[in-house]
Amino acid sequence: MSLPCFPIRPIAAASVFSFLGALPCLTAHAQGVATEAQLETVVQGTRAALSPTLPSNTASKTAADLKKQNLFNPEDALEQLPGLSIRKRYFGDRNANVGGRSHGTLQPGRSLVYVDGYLISNFLGRFDAPRWNMLNTEAVERVDAIYGPFSAIYPGNSIGTTVIVTERKPKGFEAAVSLKYHQQPFDEYGTKETYQGTMLSTRLASRADSGLWWVLGFQHQDSQGHPMGYANTTQGTSGQFTAPTGTQVSGILYDVDPLGRTRAIFGATSIDHTRQDTLNLRLGYDISRTQEIEGRISLWRNQSDVQTRTYLRDAAGQAIWSGAVTDGQYGFQLTPASFAPSQREEDHRQLGLTWKTRHARGWNASVVATDYQILTDADRTSNAPPGTSLPDAGRVTRRDGTGWNTLELQTTYTPTPDDWTGGRHALTLGLHRNQYTLDNVVNKTGSDWVNGETSNDQFYKGMTTITALYAQDAWRLHEDWLLTSGLRWESFRSSDGSQYFSGVPTLNFADRKITALSPKLSLSWSARDDLMLKASAGRGVRFPNVDELFNGTKSGTSITVSDPNLKPESSNALELSGEKFWPGQSLRVAYFRDDSRNTILRQSNQVMGNTGATTITRISNVDRVLTDGLEVVWQARDVLMPRLDVTAHATWANSKVKQNRLNPATEGMNWPRIPKQRHGLQVDYRVSDAWSLSGAWRWHGRSYNTDLNNDINPDVFGGVSRVNKLDLRTTWRFAPHWEWAFGIDNVTDDQAYQAHSLPQRSFHTSLSYSLK
Repeated sequence: MSLPCFPIRPIAAASVFSFLGALPCLTAHAQGVATEAQLETVVQGTRAALSPTLPSNTASKTAADLKKQNLFNPEDALEQLPGLSIRKRYFGDRNANVGGRSHGTLQPGRSLVYVDGYLISNFLGRFDAPRWNMLNTEAVERVDAIYGPFSAIYPGNSIGTTVIVTERKPKGFEAAVSLKYHQQPFDEYGTKETYQGTMLSTRLASRADSGLWWVLGFQHQDSQGHPMGYANTTQGTSGQFTAPTGTQVSGILYDVDPLGRTRAIFGATSIDHTRQDTLNLRLGYDISRTQEIEGRISLWRNQSDVQTRTYLRDAAGQAIWSGAVTDGQYGFQLTPASFAPSQREEDHRQLGLTWKTRHARGWNASVVATDYQILTDADRTSNAPPGTSLPDAGRVTRRDGTGWNTLELQTTYTPTPDDWTGGRHALTLGLHRNQYTLDNVVNKTGSDWVNGETSNDQFYKGMTTITALYAQDAWRLHEDWLLTSGLRWESFRSSDGSQYFSGVPTLNFADRKITALSPKLSLSWSARDDLMLKASAGRGVRFPNVDELFNGTKSGTSITVSDPNLKPESSNALELSGEKFWPGQSLRVAYFRDDSRNTILRQSNQVMGNTGATTITRISNVDRVLTDGLEVVWQARDVLMPRLDVTAHATWANSKVKQNRLNPATEGMNWPRIPKQRHGLQVDYRVSDAWSLSGAWRWHGRSYNTDLNNDINPDVFGGVSRVNKLDLRTTWRFAPHWEWAFGIDNVTDDQAYQAHSLPQRSFHTSLSYSLK
């Protein structure tokens, strides 16, 4: 709970915002956060908006907003939010990480994602994105983004962006079902195919007069992704390819790789066909008018088949997958693993439990607990390409039984007039704990890579535990002034860390314990009834995850080197913002600054030899990275013309390495994966009550993929290019409860890369029924 609804206004921070008297501002109403402290009074059957005392700026999308954009997977809901990048490579991608104003998509530890208070952020691995799969798209009520580490209530991972997803509670009997279909004609290098997918989503819910309510949701997705990689080789240390020897073939293609080197392309790899099922059950009960309890269980299953395609053909037209080959100009040696297929089976389970009181004034309490377990996870890779007589051995990587759990105990005080605080202090006190456990085991499969499993080849494992105490006070200094201060104490412990490689003794790491303090301060001022100014400062500490501490793996030509002595990264952040309001429109202008120390960098570099490249990934601390920038967000509803809504936003960011004693050559370089500019525009026109048209444009400038910024050719596979994406959608409510939609993503078929190829022009259609 929070302060009563005072007319809060952000702070008189600096004269740079004096020009706002002539501008408009954004009001963002967020809700459904991980803790009750940020919520307004709860309304039965729904979640209430975030308190206006929140010391951070926010951006939001409601369920009605989301119907105006092409939403196939849950993470698509974030695509048009200011200052965010979503690394969604294909439909059904399980690695859609979040990038923010001061962190890239290679830093998943700098963002938090909650669903109704339950943490779905997966900090177990490099590309382990939030478990969006646990969401039922039919149930999403709204999505909110909170920027920066300015609230003591959130863990240190909030130094970037915190995403809050709220699922709708039933008010009576509800039923919904939708069927979605997408199709992507894809043309790149030697691949010219059409990929498609479907999603069936259903939801049943009911609330009884007794206060008991339930929700049952099921979702099935069957999607075919486009190639995520290409079998290739680049020029060796001699500066040229080898002499033409081997089987004469056709189909070898040449391009220039991101580092400016000539590259030979032999075929497409990592073509993922994924089949995913999600089952959600939520139960709740209003124990009394001021007390409620709810729980949930979510199950997710994934079956993934990853195929490859060779472009090479011999004189008889037969496919060539491995061995010595030549096109008469150069010769190449393809290893059996160049086109190796893989399969993955996963079963995940999440449990959640919430108990809370909801008094309008005075003290309240809440308990939120989450337990997420990877029940089974078997990722099998062959050592040989398809269509050959080579031995069918391989490896299986298992993470069975790993996962995380969280516990949040919190009490809040909402003041009453003339109480012991003078009616001016809203208090929050809390205890937080989370624990992540990982056991990553690689076993040999013997001669049958699909079903076999024999001896252990390598493993790494470990555990991290964080315990935190926090306090926050929103102090009404005056009718127009609000001072929010907070302090978070965190204790981090890593334990049970070890690594093993076949033939080498197990390496055990000593347990470590680190403590940190994170102070927060925000001052808001209502300069006028239509002008709000705010200054927020805060420190956040992000501790290293299990994978960053203990991952030591070797796979083919890839090696990962972790550091069990990594320091936690800290962010000293500042934001100065102003918001101006007019009838039907608003504008927010914000200056932000993030001074990050000991930033954790995971950088992959290729070490070239005459026979090819070895990719080495190192995890290390960078002494200091400084990011500052400006963000502008404008909204207008029925202002430019009746029935027309417009939202526009622009973010400019300058992120530089200021000090790096481990690699001084990177000092002055741009931080990887943070574009200097991000712009977005969404236009929605309501032709009638039954028919609407929408368009959304998103443009991100290019960014760098390497710490040395030497990737000079970004517009190819492996590069990080600019994004220029235009989406269109039309929605028709042709009968009571029925809706049909058709959309096109990337209308201009503009090719973009985030190391992997992003989707080309794609077509969407959906048919849905909803009874509320």
